[in-house]
Amino acid sequence: MDLAWMGWTWQTGAFFGSIVLALIGMTIFSIKYPQSPKMGILRFETTPGDRLFMSLLGSAFICLGWLAMFGSPLWWALLVCCIYAFCVFRWV
Repeated sequence: MDLAWMGWTWQTGAFFGSIVLALIGMTIFSIKYPQSPKMGILRFETTPGDRLFMSLLGSAFICLGWLAMFGSPLWWALLVCCIYAFCVFRWV
């Protein structure tokens, strides 16, 4: 099976690997330290898994918007994504 059309590079592998590690880490964390949902600024209850999902989804849109407006490289977009994820986990 030829996967050359997919453009698998070490950066792509690192990206998907970090998402897998985040999901595994959140699973272990939620099993070891169960948390009840909290009410944030959006006025609905969210769990840490919900906030991780919102962070990943929002970061994808931030990166797509960055590419549309500024092009590559995405290092500054990564900084914006980290700030966004911190805010989601803190206040949502």
